[in-house]
Amino acid sequence: MSSRINDIRRQFNRSANSYDAHAHVQRMMSDQLAKTFIEWKNKRNIAIPNILEIGCGTGTLTEILVNEWPSASITALDIAPAMIKLAEQRVLSNEAKRDGIIKNTLDRISFIQADVEVWAEDAQESSYDLIVSNACFQWLSNPRQTLGHLRRMLRPGGLLIFTTFGPATFCEMHYAFNEVYRASAVEPQRHGLWFLSTNEWSSLLKQSGFYSIQSESFIQMEEYASARDFLHSVKAMGASTLEANTMPGLNSRRLFANMYKEYEGKFSIEGGVAASYELLLIQALANE
Repeated sequence: MSSRINDIRRQFNRSANSYDAHAHVQRMMSDQLAKTFIEWKNKRNIAIPNILEIGCGTGTLTEILVNEWPSASITALDIAPAMIKLAEQRVLSNEAKRDGIIKNTLDRISFIQADVEVWAEDAQESSYDLIVSNACFQWLSNPRQTLGHLRRMLRPGGLLIFTTFGPATFCEMHYAFNEVYRASAVEPQRHGLWFLSTNEWSSLLKQSGFYSIQSESFIQMEEYASARDFLHSVKAMGASTLEANTMPGLNSRRLFANMYKEYEGKFSIEGGVAASYELLLIQALANE
């Protein structure tokens, strides 16, 4: 397993217990995702579908899938064992509260700890009717190759639907970092992930053999008490890849202190600071 994958797994293992308390935006994305695949469900009317969820996290979307398709076979995948454990606990607890038959749930849902980019290489062809993923695809290191595997795994007419973040996400933070670098006569560095646009995702999906590609995006503004609280919340959700190389004359402590000052000077609102999330919802079909 690569060091990058190990880092991601550690981040999400560490943040598993704090994730739900900070994942307001991800829950919003999950709800929108659910509305869209429920519409597809009502049109397709597949009685007992096979469903793959990529990046199940703490099981918020998994729970919706279990409730919407009481007889479906569901595979829930995540890279972090701590997340898998919480997702399984959530689903089984929900079944118990509703006096459901837990054994039946265990028989039809499989929780798998794996990196989807490795796992998908050997997954069975034409084995799923629906593949869903919420706020996960921004972590893919080779999205084109992975999308090709997912296309192979879908049955004819099957649906891939996912949410992810777009390029405008955290634009305030990136602006603040760049201003600090420029003021120090240092070449600006990227802190955090690069996010693909809807056009870039659409192009990759076409190259991978998908058609009838639909996408939408919107900006969600969130409020935090301070720039430091914003970064703390991001870290608590596992997305803590904000480090960059140390530059001469600009150590990490000074860099972040100046970034906080720049951020709060430029993007303060009543009660704190603003942070932008560009949310993408993308769906595509496998050829009939």
